[in-house]
Amino acid sequence: MRPNRARRLAIGITAAAMLLAGCSAPAASPSSAAPQENAQLVFRTWDENAAKAYDQTFAKFTAANPGITVKTEVVAWADYFTKLRTDIAGGSAPDIFWLNNSYLAPYARNGNLVDINATLGADAAGAWVPSVVKQFTVDGKLWGVPQTSDGGIAVYYNKKLVADAGLSEADIAKLAWSPSGGDNSLLTVAEKLTKDASGKTADQAGFDAKHVKQYGYNAAYDLQAIYLPFIGSNGGTYQDGDTFTFSNPKTVEAFSYVVDLINKHHVAPSAADTNTNGDFSRDQFLQGKMALFQSGLYNLANVEAGAKFDWGVVGLPAGPAGAISVTNGVAVVGNAASKNSAAVAKLLAYLGTAEGNQAIGASGANLPGVTGAQQVYKDYWASKKVDLTPFFSVLDNGTIPAPTGENFAAGYAAYDPILQEIFLGRKDVAAGLAEADAAANKAIQG
Repeated sequence: MRPNRARRLAIGITAAAMLLAGCSAPAASPSSAAPQENAQLVFRTWDENAAKAYDQTFAKFTAANPGITVKTEVVAWADYFTKLRTDIAGGSAPDIFWLNNSYLAPYARNGNLVDINATLGADAAGAWVPSVVKQFTVDGKLWGVPQTSDGGIAVYYNKKLVADAGLSEADIAKLAWSPSGGDNSLLTVAEKLTKDASGKTADQAGFDAKHVKQYGYNAAYDLQAIYLPFIGSNGGTYQDGDTFTFSNPKTVEAFSYVVDLINKHHVAPSAADTNTNGDFSRDQFLQGKMALFQSGLYNLANVEAGAKFDWGVVGLPAGPAGAISVTNGVAVVGNAASKNSAAVAKLLAYLGTAEGNQAIGASGANLPGVTGAQQVYKDYWASKKVDLTPFFSVLDNGTIPAPTGENFAAGYAAYDPILQEIFLGRKDVAAGLAEADAAANKAIQG
């Protein structure tokens, strides 16, 4: 899953106090004793906002550990994992760096990363968001210190556009969808909220699908915000272990429904716009040209800063299996080949404390992965009078696993162009998904 755009997948990234109650702070903390031997560490992330927060964190760390300094570097998401692979192979990787679980396994199994339990002690993980700890555990070992958690997926809505359509918050608060004749209020509402240039809505005769000026919803080729939740909410699967399972009948139904929202019902933007621009739907929402925008906490700061209208948040639409979200996190990992292993261990320990993790949540941009650091994030959004409940209550229903696998990147590269064609309406959904399965599973075999 990608960072958004601030994002995230990624591929972004659990939860309310009730979900995280009972966790205590890790025993490990930065030393405030005598200065350490000189060590200059390099930390890498893909998020500019996070980098600024980490600079504050590292200043505190160096004050407590005068012999250790940390330099922050930012590598754009589009180049991040390619450069990381090259740097690790060439022995020039940073001492510590951000990683998401989609790319974790090969580095863990190749011995490139610091074993967190062995370095910080098995009890340290008790202070961190459990779902993120689970995501960064491979072969029974923990390989990262959680830094962010995405919570779940919810729906942002434009209050004026909803009211103008004669709808209330109650009408959109518990939307549902069905591929086979059940409750389909998501489509009904999305049609009422979609307008052409003459003002006709998508449920009216004469609606001109070629000249839409306002979309009801953001169905799109978006793994984290759209198609994983649809798959999960229909009882389908994305993977079985490392194996891709696009041909699962329930998964095929979910994709068919989403693709029809775009190409048959025209309540969402064309895939020609959204396939190659992950921010298109968000920007349409911020410009007042889209009524409902399904996304995660990773877009909360973007919406708060960019929306010039009253907006709110409601829960994820429920499918036949309920409202099922994905949740994703980011961890900081240590380079096992670092020449400053003792200093890396100290910094990892500090980043696993509430003090070391809270700066990235203070601006409201990221939900911290250390449970004791999350209050600053909650306080920030409480001061803005934003109710975060929908992003967390959905997790009580269970989740669909985030993408994983030692060769996930190769599988994704293989299926990506096929799914883009499906969303464009140029490939039959069932046949295309079977093709995507075959291509992705062949690719992960190496």
